[in-house]
Amino acid sequence: MAMKWLARGSGLFALAVFAYLPATWSGSIWDDDSYLLDNANLNDLAGLGRIWLQSRSSPQYYPVVFSSFWLEKQAWGLSLAGFHWVNVLLHAANAMLVWRCLKTLKLPGAWFAAALFALHPVHVESVAWITERKNVLSTFFYLISLSAYWRFSAPDARREVEPVESKTTASWLWYVVSSAAFVLALGSKTVTCSLPATILLIAWWKRGTVSRRDILALLPYFVVGVLASSRTSWLEKYHVGALGPDWDFCFAERAIIAGRALWFYAGKLIAPVNLMFIYPRWRIEAGDWRQYLPVLGVLVIPAILWSWRKTWGRGPLVTFLFFVGTLFPALGFFNVFPMLYSFVADHFQYLASLGVLVPLAVGVDWFFSRMMPRGNKTARWAQACVLFILAILTISRETAFANKWTLWADTLAKNPDCWMAQNNLGLLCMQSRKLDEAIPHFDEALRLNPKCLDARYNRGATLEEQGRLSEASRDLAQVLSADPKYWKAHFVMGLVLKKQGRFDEAAQSFRSSLRLNPSYQTAQAELRGALARTGTSSSRGPG
Repeated sequence: MAMKWLARGSGLFALAVFAYLPATWSGSIWDDDSYLLDNANLNDLAGLGRIWLQSRSSPQYYPVVFSSFWLEKQAWGLSLAGFHWVNVLLHAANAMLVWRCLKTLKLPGAWFAAALFALHPVHVESVAWITERKNVLSTFFYLISLSAYWRFSAPDARREVEPVESKTTASWLWYVVSSAAFVLALGSKTVTCSLPATILLIAWWKRGTVSRRDILALLPYFVVGVLASSRTSWLEKYHVGALGPDWDFCFAERAIIAGRALWFYAGKLIAPVNLMFIYPRWRIEAGDWRQYLPVLGVLVIPAILWSWRKTWGRGPLVTFLFFVGTLFPALGFFNVFPMLYSFVADHFQYLASLGVLVPLAVGVDWFFSRMMPRGNKTARWAQACVLFILAILTISRETAFANKWTLWADTLAKNPDCWMAQNNLGLLCMQSRKLDEAIPHFDEALRLNPKCLDARYNRGATLEEQGRLSEASRDLAQVLSADPKYWKAHFVMGLVLKKQGRFDEAAQSFRSSLRLNPSYQTAQAELRGALARTGTSSSRGPG
């Protein structure tokens, strides 16, 4: 039995590693610079302290994730292959944990469900993207916590529910392990705050009841989860910047987004075609009654599952509620920064995907067990074909994540109206000194989104490097009129004024840039140079 378990577990692990092997050869993509390559917190021990003690010292406050980056940087520097390998191995480990959790719950088709999770192409975004260490690491601790808690609360063979008073010391150790893993999961990504609710759902599913003891044991989980998720929500608004007109939706509009997103995510899991990094942002109109139909559908499903629970069992309702509950933080009811350009993203459903993949696997197992005689190998061949197709789709999808160029080119090929991809491709051209190629990308980004200040700034900066100073000045003036705190625009405006021989005005622009970003040494050097040309003492500083 142990050898069979080892063989099946090793096979599952190997399948995941094989499918994601191309990801280990990839470079960096969007956000990897701020999370990893340019993150000063990863350089020394003081930085490790800031990761834990200063919530705004990193792009997001996920200290367990950044601590893992810190450890890896000390081990092998900025060799990206190492970071990719850790993501791949964590994903493979997650697939094994899914299998063991489902086996513990005595679900048919447990291995097939775990294999679907391991090979599904919708997870490429979470595994091949270093920044999304958040997903693979938080899910790893989530599943450990779930497994340990179930060992703690497992019913005695002689009673339906074992009283808390009869727990042994060893049993309480499982509770400690579960609690510690839950805290680590929250420190990796706070979407895992749904774990205690998931445990209660499983308890109701398997035992038919949720006792007062169940609730008391999980009460600390709920408290810590609410505190952590509240902090994340606050930081998302006031640190990451998910605040302003682009996030101003009424409740009805947010309900429309949520209803449509749930069907979207389920659809991508059932038919993983046309996957893309940035999906088109839907047009939301609360006055159009047709836009409420997906919401109505979402409300009808649990009512049907509840009414048929005695026939179908409680499992379908539990998996549906798990799917909705785990996705809830990303459904639009809370502001998240990616809502600026799209309401959905593949990486949002890494953990939640189990709510669809598990019942699919159980359904396949149920179908073949009733349609095929015992010993018939048709079911195995059918499952093998499905897994083979998913593996091919996953390997193919990974090519888009090879580097920044391939990512944005793939995005534009599938979503031509993605202004952010146009802006980022223009920025890549600019950084590669392909200035003539950069301008059309910025122009297209501004056509698609005239309010995009980054594209306007990038266009102005490119024009400045080309020596087209009057045009550059107009673009930068528009940026500063819309956002006077855009320090990079102040700096480049200073460069324009300096080239025009207007050294007093250039010095003032450099001072403005330094007021907003005092540590920018290039601006300090340019200020000294401008002051020297005016004959003014540099001792005045940035003012």
